[in-house]
Formats: sequence, C-alpha cells, structure tokens
Amino acid sequence: MTSIIIDKRYCGPPNSGNGGYVCGRLARHIPGSAEVTLRAPTPLDKPLDVIATEDGSWELRDGATVVATGRPASIELADLENASFEEAMAAERMTPFKPAEHPLPRCFVCGPARAPGDGMRIFAGPLARQSGNASAVLAATWIPHPTLAAQDGFVAPEFLWSALDCPTGFAASHDRESGHFDRTPILLGRMSARVETRPRPGERCVITAWEAGRDGRKRVAEAAVHGETGALLAVARATWIAVERHVQLGCA
Repeated sequence: MTSIIIDKRYCGPPNSGNGGYVCGRLARHIPGSAEVTLRAPTPLDKPLDVIATEDGSWELRDGATVVATGRPASIELADLENASFEEAMAAERMTPFKPAEHPLPRCFVCGPARAPGDGMRIFAGPLARQSGNASAVLAATWIPHPTLAAQDGFVAPEFLWSALDCPTGFAASHDRESGHFDRTPILLGRMSARVETRPRPGERCVITAWEAGRDGRKRVAEAAVHGETGALLAVARATWIAVERHVQLGCA
C-alpha cells in the first residue's frame, strides 16, 4: 500500500482537491486509459492510501472513507474538436465566469484569483461554431508552467487530466437552447481519460470541450488537448453532477 498527499495548491473547492487533478493522481497507478469516479471530497494536506483491490481496480481512501475509485477503461470519442491558438485566445475573452462572478475563484485549474505559475488559469470560452451534436465548442489556451514538469522533463500526466477537467465543466454549463451559460452549481463525478503524449513546459497547447448529453442531474462533456504542432495529447469524457451550492463548496 502506498499513500499520496493532495497539496493545498491543487484545490478545486476551497477545502478539497481539484477533481481532475485527483483523478489523474489515482490514474498514475493504472496502465493505459483509466476511468476514475469521485465518491467524496478529497482532503488536502494529509496522507491518503492508494489500495489495489482484488478485482483489479484501485481505491483512494481517507481512513475508512473511499474518496475515489479507478479502473482501466478504453475511451474513444466519436469526433474531436480542435482550434488554432489564436482562435482559442479569442474564445477565452468570452469565458462565462468573470473574475468577480467565478464560483470557485481559487480553483487550481480555472480560478482567476490564482497567480500565473501558481494556478493553471485555464479560462475556456465558446468558439464561433458548434460541435457535431449541435452543442457549443469551447476552447482555451494552455502554456504549461515549469512547475508542472515531472522528473523526465515532460508535463506530469495528472496535469493533463487537470487541464481537461474545468473546460468540460464549462461545456456542461452551456445551455444549447438559449446559447447562455447557466449558473447551476456542479461537481465532477467521473472522468475517463487517455493520455497519448505529454507536452514540455512552455509548449503552446489548445484545449477544446463540448457537451455530449444530459440525463437529469448528470451532464456529460468531452474534451481534447492538442500540442503546438497540432498533435493530439489527450482526450477525456467527464460526468458532472448538479448539486446545491453548499455541496459544491464542500460545506456540511
């Protein structure tokens, strides 16, 4: 049994880990593509046990509490969206949550209150086109900071999971009928991802995301990240859950 610590730098809500980052940390123990389900808020700054189960899956535990479960899973997206770096820069200016209105301003991935180099500052906004299923396509730029590098010099895989997290949340908040973004609080419930290759810090990357469906409180979105040459780096499918505001914040 091994343990990991989710540093407070990697928060999503104020007192728990960013969902994509937590998924990516657990997925490090799973060869190939993986599906991770978040089952409880992930505590910060304390050892969490990573346990292999008899059925080949993995659990992240805080004492007796199962925080997340992961398993190998294939992920194939029917269609992939891409955009130029310039198009993504223009889309960012249309991001739905302005700094004073952002629901989680200190989120490691999309929080506008995080300084450059501290947070990832990925602010997805809509492109002037739709996906194949008629939902909006969102895009954002991402230039990985040197602090995100693993020992081999490439960006650590959990940060690719992180980069694909919040853009899918923004896509899941887009109302295709009105063309606007609703403010219903949502939390990441499950994420599947496949990392093809990892960029180096400083590489100009583009993230695209689009809604893939809804079922009651569940909202599904997909995303892709491409590198500076246009090569596909990673893809993801995420399920978000509509919740009450106090649940989103991790309050009792």
